[in-house]
Amino acid sequence: MKIYLESLGCSRNQVDSEIMLGRLTAAGHQVITDPAQAEAIIINTCGFISIASQEAVDVILEMAEFKTAGACRRLVVTGCLVQRYKDDPDLLDSLPEVDAFLGTAACDHIVNAVENDGKVPFTLFPEPDSRQVDIPVQTRELFYEKTAYIKASEGCSRHCTYCIIPNLRGRQRSRPVALICEEACALLDKGVKEIIITAENTTDYGLDLDGPAFHTVLEKTAEKMAQKDSSAWLRFLYTHPCTLDKRVIKAVQRHANICSYYDVPIQHAHDEVLKRMGRPYTRQDLTRLFSDIRCLDPDAALRTTVIVGFPGETDPQFKELLAFIQEIEFDHLGVFTYSDSQDLPSHKLSNHIPEDLAELRHDTIMAAQAKISEKRNARHVGRVYPVLVEENPEKGVYIGRTPFQAPEVDGMTFIYSDGLDTGSLVQVKITDAFEYDIAGEMV
Repeated sequence: MKIYLESLGCSRNQVDSEIMLGRLTAAGHQVITDPAQAEAIIINTCGFISIASQEAVDVILEMAEFKTAGACRRLVVTGCLVQRYKDDPDLLDSLPEVDAFLGTAACDHIVNAVENDGKVPFTLFPEPDSRQVDIPVQTRELFYEKTAYIKASEGCSRHCTYCIIPNLRGRQRSRPVALICEEACALLDKGVKEIIITAENTTDYGLDLDGPAFHTVLEKTAEKMAQKDSSAWLRFLYTHPCTLDKRVIKAVQRHANICSYYDVPIQHAHDEVLKRMGRPYTRQDLTRLFSDIRCLDPDAALRTTVIVGFPGETDPQFKELLAFIQEIEFDHLGVFTYSDSQDLPSHKLSNHIPEDLAELRHDTIMAAQAKISEKRNARHVGRVYPVLVEENPEKGVYIGRTPFQAPEVDGMTFIYSDGLDTGSLVQVKITDAFEYDIAGEMV
């Protein structure tokens, strides 16, 4: 069959999508990029917040139209939305166009879901933490030619009050270091130039094992990658402030192929708000952490995400968060307004913040960060960096990323040149800096 897959949500979902496509191609099916021509359409959904859930439903309904206007004979819905609402009796009834529902631990059954031609929807909702994480490296159909993600672990054992992930993905299960290294080498063999280690909390790696911690994953993977392709980068995302320690920072310093880039979602910087969020650290802990990073790794890029409008957040508490952001001066920062749902522990907290006030706080942070980002970008002018070329939107202009710019969430580097190959690594001298992007010329 001709298969089209729409992957929504985070990088962990993307890995699941690539594994599903790999299993389907191994079974003889063909992956295509036009849903109108697809005989089977798969939507791998996100259900983390209400906006993501609504987007998922909209995409499902949009793709369902191809059952009458296209070639689609089989519509399959997988992932977090399904897992979150599997006990909702209206799920199956409200989406009669769907032929199969698979929970987060059931994506290994994708071939059966696609090939099954029964009249009753094929449904499979195993417990999230029942999915094995020590399976052999699978053939993956990559979404991007030169950038690929690797999961260091599956699930999460923390209990943040605003987060549904443990219910959707199960307890944390760390993968063996050897399998992570093996997967990295297999991806390099495919021509990948940037490997990104991801998880719900990457630096929590090993807390469920009596064995190595995350710095070992970094060091071993970096060593194996250097032996295969000395020009390829290793990046890691989604660290946790409590487990991002000096061993990790020193590992980055020891290996030239690890990006000096630290993605540390702090969520807030006021002690009382952090406590209500279930985040086990204080503003003082955060100050110490970022001081350690910049002391040990002066050229490091810092990225974070924060939540504004959390239940009970007062004006002084918000102002303390804003002051902290201005004090640290993150290179990259994302802001979310609190998203409520009845199945979250935080739903039961008092003093929920009006939506318009939460949006005002969001805009205030973003305005402050724009100035900080432009200031941080200005320090790159005159310096030369390797850039991974990704697009050629017009003649004489290419778009790429440096090691201090992660895909999709950060700014870009514009390269003024001709004759470059997308997917190549080139040396660029930065000539201009903007609020979120930088630009330069080949050297």
